[in-house]
Amino acid sequence: MTPHMHKVQYYETDRMGITHHSNYIRWMEEARGSLLEQIGFPYYKLEELGVISPVTSVTCDYKSTSTYADIIAIDVSVAKVKAARLSLAYTMTNQEGTLVCQANSEHSFLSKNGSFVNLKKDYPLFYEKLVALSH
Repeated sequence: MTPHMHKVQYYETDRMGITHHSNYIRWMEEARGSLLEQIGFPYYKLEELGVISPVTSVTCDYKSTSTYADIIAIDVSVAKVKAARLSLAYTMTNQEGTLVCQANSEHSFLSKNGSFVNLKKDYPLFYEKLVALSH
């Protein structure tokens, strides 16, 4: 998968000129959307199918700071996929290759009425694409 590239914006930094920690969660969302697009299942397509995917857990380990105008490469990998759950791992590095952040997110898959969706059974192509990316 192609890493998602994010250029740190001035408004994402704090008074000390360092990227505010909350932005890394937003960047995870951007990278997750990019991953879904690359496998042919962007968010809008999932929603058209009646599937929503709420975040159930997020962890972030900040390793180094980033600042305005840094280019952050965000690699996303599928850590684990089950019939109705997905775990993703993120590695963020700056343009010099310095590790900035390692993170994880967990997601469930629900129908719009709130019941769990069994991807393996109901959306096998999407499920297989996720399984193919898992390590």
